[in-house]
Amino acid sequence: MRHLPSRLPRMLSSALLSLSLTASGQETTVEIAGSKIDVVFDAPVPDSLREMVLERIKLSAKAIVNYYRRYPVPEVQIDVSLHFGRGVSGGRASGWNGARIRLGVGKESTPADFAADWVCTHEMVHLAFPTQEDEHHWIEEGQAVYIEPIARARIGELTPEQIWGDMVRDMPQGQPAKGDKGLDYTHTWGRTYWGGAIFCLLADVQIRERTHNQKGLEDALRAVLAEGNIQSEWPLERAIAMGDQATGVPVLHELYEQMKATPVTVDLDSLWKKLGVKVENGQAAFDDNAPLAAVRKAITAR
Repeated sequence: MRHLPSRLPRMLSSALLSLSLTASGQETTVEIAGSKIDVVFDAPVPDSLREMVLERIKLSAKAIVNYYRRYPVPEVQIDVSLHFGRGVSGGRASGWNGARIRLGVGKESTPADFAADWVCTHEMVHLAFPTQEDEHHWIEEGQAVYIEPIARARIGELTPEQIWGDMVRDMPQGQPAKGDKGLDYTHTWGRTYWGGAIFCLLADVQIRERTHNQKGLEDALRAVLAEGNIQSEWPLERAIAMGDQATGVPVLHELYEQMKATPVTVDLDSLWKKLGVKVENGQAAFDDNAPLAAVRKAITAR
């Protein structure tokens, strides 16, 4: 299970990630990198739980700013619904009538629950990409699945061993099953979330291969974010063209043409070997002599 180190590294520019808090009743405003995050609780909340929620939101926001070099929207409202139980659940992001994220939080949550949370960061990734038609929902969810752990690793919240171990375990869920079509035409849970994540992984690796590790998927997505976010509604082809222009290689276009209508089964075992990732006794280990070891390191580099 992913966990939060007891001491977080101070890796990030104070100018980029300056934080401030203002509170009034059940609403608290977090300011980060020039953007405002308005956190609204749906019921009175104990101070201890409020602090845990706010710390999780601030940490997720730091990971997002570090990955994209900015917060995706000038202002977002995060509605926190309290329920019985523990942990963060039921996340959802939307861009209609202003950017908004909805989170469910258990009233009995502990610091360990928030340390293990991935939902908040996942939903913030959604803020950074233009809203898509239903057939392209896989690119929205695939990005969030792929970027969330990487963004957290880059601020030291997760280790590379955790990230790659989880990928080896979970990426096969995105492979096409019998009767599946391409990503635009098969909308099962596995193909939407993990099939989209496989697309993003392949894009990141191939962009880095073809640019000699000078560019990565984040460069494509930063270029898209410079022009639009969840409050925009774009055709996917526009985002792909803009991303390819930013990296200087047509990787996104080529992958989309290959995978949009055809069920492509990716040789993940071969990919892990090239990246120098192996899992032994449930633990990830690395081969730094592998052909794409430098690419693997760059993807999660702090």
